[in-house]
Amino acid sequence: MDSKERDAILKTVPQKGFFGHPKGLSTLFFTEFWERFSYYGMRAILLYYMYYEIYQGGLGIELTTANSIMAIYGSLVYMSGIIGGWIADRVLGMNQTVFYGGVLIMIGHIILALPGGFTALLISMLFIIIGTGLLKPNVGGMVGELYTKTDPRRDSGFSIYYMGINMGGFLAPLIVGTIGEKYSFHLGFGIAAVGMFAGLVVYLFTRKKFMGLAGMQVPNPLSARDKGLYGRIFIFGALIIGLLGWVGFSIGILTIERVIFSISILGIIIPAAYFIVMYRSKKTTDDERSRLIAYIPLFIAAMMFWAIAEQGSNILATYANTRVELSFLGFEIQSSWFQSLNPLFIITLAPVFAWLWVKLGDRQPSTPQKFSLALIFAGLSFIIMIFPAVFAGAEALVSPLWLVMSFFLVVLGELLLSPVGLSASTKLAPAAFAAQMMSLWNLSNASAQAINAQVVRFYSAETEAVYFGAIGGFAILLGIGLMLLAPKLKKYMRGIN
Repeated sequence: MDSKERDAILKTVPQKGFFGHPKGLSTLFFTEFWERFSYYGMRAILLYYMYYEIYQGGLGIELTTANSIMAIYGSLVYMSGIIGGWIADRVLGMNQTVFYGGVLIMIGHIILALPGGFTALLISMLFIIIGTGLLKPNVGGMVGELYTKTDPRRDSGFSIYYMGINMGGFLAPLIVGTIGEKYSFHLGFGIAAVGMFAGLVVYLFTRKKFMGLAGMQVPNPLSARDKGLYGRIFIFGALIIGLLGWVGFSIGILTIERVIFSISILGIIIPAAYFIVMYRSKKTTDDERSRLIAYIPLFIAAMMFWAIAEQGSNILATYANTRVELSFLGFEIQSSWFQSLNPLFIITLAPVFAWLWVKLGDRQPSTPQKFSLALIFAGLSFIIMIFPAVFAGAEALVSPLWLVMSFFLVVLGELLLSPVGLSASTKLAPAAFAAQMMSLWNLSNASAQAINAQVVRFYSAETEAVYFGAIGGFAILLGIGLMLLAPKLKKYMRGIN
């Protein structure tokens, strides 16, 4: 998009009306608030729904398998963003892609809200995976279209948008989790569906008035001939995959364990292919190749970090439900409430970190140093979980404060790694692969959860001390190694800090 096109779009967007920001920011803020409310609300009770016995309202899936499914589910949600970005760029534009994504997410939650078995669970997951892939990367992209590149409100606008994400993530487990655990899982999923419906209503009725032409253009549209070709390929491919899957499951060749393992392998192959294509491209300069080499250790560090952070929704959720005393200071706690700790700490601490980096200025740690500190904090968040196992044993219930401290430590790491990683991905990206580099950054989370699908199988109450100690210790060692490697990586970055 050239500057004239951008200026023409900005003229259609009311530039004041939401805390001094463009009115369109309110549309995207509340759309994402409700989308995250629905997603994190569903995620807060999904694991329990899978492994609770049928008489308890669950599906009775074996606990280890349920944890692996949760990890693969999260991995596929992040992988699907690649498809969503492509559809927005080549077919629909971001504005329309976000709407259709929200509709698919709502349908997925509605399916979960209806009484159904394991097949219904898989169908709902498919809708939510595709819907989130369509919505998530594009609603954030539209925030950028509300501002000029030099608008001083731009960073502040993204911060407000990020607060909307975490506010939805904070409230969802408290509301959906309580209803799901105390009354009915299906009623909880129904509340999540209502949340996504609310987001769609906000989006549908305010986008034209508040957002103007933002997100309406298709940057690199397919020709009519190519649309037909890709459409036929998609339909044919979906039919073949569906047929092979049905036959495989029917005769017992294709099991859920084999599907999980195959996706775990893809979690490694896809980012590796991204790196190879970018590095070998004729469009990549020598300086850009050097920066890509520097990016590889950062990507591996991010994978290790997310491998720990994302276990908050499976292993630590299991721990909260089976190992924690859920009565604290006279109050009854729901195990799903612990899922609210991460967004709560982010909302509280993000302004502190923003102030700290401004205060330190040029004296702040380099990108590799921030990544290494993030890994050390993540490792400590698991190391601290050894102590209740040692002090109380594998049978006794432990204080909820252990989990609170674990979530607190990993959030310190997230604030060191997540925003810095986004920034580093834009700065180290080859010019010809700027968009793909952002997809690659999101794949660090997808890859981590794909690997987690195999790792979580080693967790049990009896092995928890070794489990937390081994993973936490490895993260700390990796963080120290990255800290020692930081000066060399800075040279490979060729002038990028």
